[in-house]
Amino acid sequence: MKVSYFPGCTLKNKARELDKYSYKCAEALGITLEEIEEWQCCGGVFSSARDEVANKLSSVRALRAASEKGQPLVTVCSGCHNVIKQTNHCMKNDMGFADKVNRYMGEGSYNGEAEVYHYLELLRDVVGFDKVKEAVVNPLKGKKIGAYYGCLLLRPSSVMKMDDPENPRIIEDLILAMGAEPVIYANRNECCGGYIVLEDSQSARKKSTDIITNAKAQGADMIITACPLCKYNLIKNGADIPVIYFTELLAEALGVKEDADGK
Repeated sequence: MKVSYFPGCTLKNKARELDKYSYKCAEALGITLEEIEEWQCCGGVFSSARDEVANKLSSVRALRAASEKGQPLVTVCSGCHNVIKQTNHCMKNDMGFADKVNRYMGEGSYNGEAEVYHYLELLRDVVGFDKVKEAVVNPLKGKKIGAYYGCLLLRPSSVMKMDDPENPRIIEDLILAMGAEPVIYANRNECCGGYIVLEDSQSARKKSTDIITNAKAQGADMIITACPLCKYNLIKNGADIPVIYFTELLAEALGVKEDADGK
């Protein structure tokens, strides 16, 4: 199966290894990631202002490119996914906004036709976690892993529709498929403080510390996340257990991590 792929800025710059893991894992599971040509930054954050058009155009172009290929658009970064998914929702459900965007672009009409998947959803809804489990060659037995969702994967729940925003299971089910033990802890959906670190570094540090402390108290010996910013922020603020991106751990379980590291 071929899907259109939007890697985003972080995975093409500071976190290139995470991009490599995404390709190798997809290949091992029978999925071909086709990177969108000439993609641009998603915008970084989604502006809720209805008259704010310019910072959403790059997301619309990526969505339209996937639609023209008849492929779903897959993202790995939870920030990119949030922006692109919300933009697609607006293009599909807000006729005034969609008309303004289409007239501004002047390159044909797009009205939310593309299907948008986060990589986790691709694993769950397209590949299937049972198939992931069958493909595992290095089961992560003995590892107790806390899933960290953060802010952007699940909210706003009316648009993202990935999982229950209060009691999600998608990352825990992936952990089980990889042969490890998921650890449930209260702060797994709380903000890490990434968006306030420049204006209030102490509050950001406290938020990150609370997450790590809570996960450890419930028995976690590592944390996995789907947000590069969350990963960076938790580590920068002194996490004393490993904080690992989910595609890296999946690459290890599927036996392709060394291939990706040497790519």
